[in-house]
Amino acid sequence: MFDTYNRRINYLRVSVTDRCNLRCTYCMPEAGIELKSHADILPYEKIVQIVAAAAGMGIHKIRLTGGEPLVRKNIAFLVRELKVVPGVSEVSMTSNGTLLDLLAGELKQAGLDRLNISLDTLDAGKYRQITRNGNIELVFAGIAAARRAGFSATKINMVLIPGFNGDEVEPMKKFCAENGLILQRIHHYSLHDLKTAQQELSAERPLACRACNRLRLTADGRLKPCLFSDREFAVDFSDIPASLQKAVKAKPRHGVACRNRENWQIGG
Repeated sequence: MFDTYNRRINYLRVSVTDRCNLRCTYCMPEAGIELKSHADILPYEKIVQIVAAAAGMGIHKIRLTGGEPLVRKNIAFLVRELKVVPGVSEVSMTSNGTLLDLLAGELKQAGLDRLNISLDTLDAGKYRQITRNGNIELVFAGIAAARRAGFSATKINMVLIPGFNGDEVEPMKKFCAENGLILQRIHHYSLHDLKTAQQELSAERPLACRACNRLRLTADGRLKPCLFSDREFAVDFSDIPASLQKAVKAKPRHGVACRNRENWQIGG
């Protein structure tokens, strides 16, 4: 499946919840958020329906995101269901890692292929500061559990925050090398302005617009063609392929800004 700028769209990021057990300063406001009601969140069977339709149109990579995907009950069930969808070659997940100690084995047994774990610092105090009282030891335990469960090529997502953790890139590289992990650096950006993602610092994400191969499905059932755009489309369950085609066709050449949603509502 190609968009109007001849980019092959083969990757769907699925936000399964807007809830998270951390409150990272660059993702969520300190005052808290207004959560969607349970009735507004897509049930697993509808997510599977959307993925099945997408796979029939050439999308073969699925990534589960949040919020924090591991706070949603029975997430391994969804992984298991997605793994048997014809055409799906990979199901991966981005997590903050704090619940992996409990769930890594179950996720591996369900067929999850890969993990990305968010970790912006190795310092416990700075971790508490940026996550608003998170416990870094839970992340370290989650990383160890993922390794024991058999996950390989696990990526560490490190958001580069000027003046906060720029001096930790080399220690993080060393930590990753010692623990069989892959470091993925991410520019600290505002969804309200694409230019904030185009810094001079060396980073692997966000992707340049010309290389974007993805659609996003929000937890409340809307397709977003571009992270830096307000464009989104409710999924029509009477014709899911048409909804997907509409979203792909609406994908802009370049993003500009997204002001109708925040990070925790999209999943990055």
